[in-house]
Amino acid sequence: MSTDPLLTPFTIKNLTLRNRIVSTSHEPSYSEDGLPKDRYRAYHVAKAKGGVGLTMIGGSSIVSRESAPAFGNLQLWKDESAHWLRLLTDEVHDLGAAVMIQLTHLGHRSSSYSGDWLPTISVSAVRERAHRSFTKEAEDWDLDRIKNDYVLAAQRCVAAGMDGIDLMIHGHYLDSFMTPFWNRRTDEYGGSYENRMRYPLEVIKAIRAAVPEDFIISARMSFDELRENGLSQGELLTVAQDIIDGGVDIISALGGSIDSDSRLTRMIPIMGMASAPHLELIGEIKQKLNVPVMHAGKIADVPTARYAIEAGLLDLVGMTRALIADPYLPTKIANKTEDQIRPCVGASMCIDGIYTAGAAFCIHNPSTGRELELPQEIAPATKVKKVAVVGGGPGGLEAARTLAEKGHSVTLFEANDSLGGQVNLAIRSPRRRDLQGIIDWRAQELKRLGVIVKLNSYVEASNLVDTDFDAVVVATGGMPKALEVSGSQHVIESWDVISGLKRLSGDVLVYDDHGGNQALDLAENLASAGANVEFVTPERNLSTDVGGMVASAYFKSLSALGVKFTILRELNRIEKNSDGTFTAYLGMEDEKWEEPRIVTAVVAETGTTAISDVYDDLVSLSSNGGEVLIEALISGQPQTSVKNPDGKFQLFRIGDAISSRGIHSAILDAARVCRGI
Repeated sequence: MSTDPLLTPFTIKNLTLRNRIVSTSHEPSYSEDGLPKDRYRAYHVAKAKGGVGLTMIGGSSIVSRESAPAFGNLQLWKDESAHWLRLLTDEVHDLGAAVMIQLTHLGHRSSSYSGDWLPTISVSAVRERAHRSFTKEAEDWDLDRIKNDYVLAAQRCVAAGMDGIDLMIHGHYLDSFMTPFWNRRTDEYGGSYENRMRYPLEVIKAIRAAVPEDFIISARMSFDELRENGLSQGELLTVAQDIIDGGVDIISALGGSIDSDSRLTRMIPIMGMASAPHLELIGEIKQKLNVPVMHAGKIADVPTARYAIEAGLLDLVGMTRALIADPYLPTKIANKTEDQIRPCVGASMCIDGIYTAGAAFCIHNPSTGRELELPQEIAPATKVKKVAVVGGGPGGLEAARTLAEKGHSVTLFEANDSLGGQVNLAIRSPRRRDLQGIIDWRAQELKRLGVIVKLNSYVEASNLVDTDFDAVVVATGGMPKALEVSGSQHVIESWDVISGLKRLSGDVLVYDDHGGNQALDLAENLASAGANVEFVTPERNLSTDVGGMVASAYFKSLSALGVKFTILRELNRIEKNSDGTFTAYLGMEDEKWEEPRIVTAVVAETGTTAISDVYDDLVSLSSNGGEVLIEALISGQPQTSVKNPDGKFQLFRIGDAISSRGIHSAILDAARVCRGI
């Protein structure tokens, strides 16, 4: 029996969990037809295989048809859901983990323009800022139908052999009755506390009566809404006790609200924000409740999680995003290899990616959500090869790591005196400093795996041609893309400002034709140093590639710093004035009119241009001519193309050495290519 607090068993009713580590309810948007099919199952099976005690699936699984899926939600109103739930439950159980599922009606947190295009329903006629639907007030027949839908969904979960359900009483339909923030009703379900609690308690009691006594009911709820006219700690403690008396067995406790991106980041902190901000509050709450308490809220590192259990602040600790980064986290703790845990860096691709990319992804674990094509475990190679990796950014580091895990002999060449590539620029922004973990973890893994790392090694094709490498992976990245306008010689590159090479003051125009974090970092850097900044983009929205949670933090800061935002304006040309200032002329596509801006400097962020010299020089000498077989690439299978039978090595390029993309794309390229070597 382990003495590690995280690895001690815990019993709820007749269910004994093998440890205290939980993947709490969340929705990765891996469903197909609203059902947890193969991709969804593989994602949770990986966590069970990795040693988690309890995996809670189906964040915001929908019980009623008119509650339209807002982010790939499972649709438990479908009878066929029980079949797919049974397959997932059985496989997770076979691997020693317990499994529960979250049930909800989204209420106002959905859209009238998705699913069956039915009106959204809430306690009152309200509108949530995040999802923007105008709702109708639930009528008597809605109340009865939805209550029955909850019961039927819970019974499907029982039939599927699941260990329990997790009722979402946080930012959705049920708790909208509880809080005066949303509840404006004047009937028996509005006004006094007793009236506001009437309907949620009716639903909970109906579920409790319809499921077996040993079937676990959890409730996910906040203990401080942190908003005007919301419920406070004292009131929410009373709510908790009432729902416990109504049949709830365990509380999944949170702090904050989720009706806007900004409020969501306070509940689920992102990179650059404090770790575990609500832990002490939840610890105090636990002492006042007579049921087990779990909590998740940026508890991303093992020492904090261990402290939460050892100090008695929690019974179960949610490490959801940490398990997205490394589903084998529990096993690595048990094996005393904590130093090999891939860290969560808080980049929020797992949450924002649902909206920007259609599904949850981890910025530096390419296998998450792709377990069927790229399993979390890397299979060893059947034949050991000697491979060169050119470039030590995130893509090159992942390439070297993957190849070494397969058992190949790997040498990595980096032209600079340190590893990291463009991440070294990104981490100069205080809010993105945690990205350093992407580089540090890989550098440490390369050392463990015996990869030869050669810094200050500028490599040309001639340095590789006469060697005995079996494969060469080019990860040379890119350089700032030139802005193609008249007077572009007057434009300052964003990298020069971020790196500190150039310091600017006065009126500065930041032109963003990229849409990522980079221009936001640039504007924040300049405004913090005292410059008067105007942020200009030709897009109709600001920073289109940055998810809502991360963007909200930037925009709050930039607004406080006085940055002016201008959308739908292209930078047409720049002229230098006799007094040393510049006139930037802004316009719109296909329009002849222009708007002048007199500034002391123009700084542009337009992405990167690939550095492909080494690759270009090696193409004709390689056996595959650089060709990549797409189907094999996606599935991580061997690359078998032969264009030049006399070629002595295979050649591949990845990341920004192909085109301007991002960290996750570079790491994914590396994982796909190198599993096929």
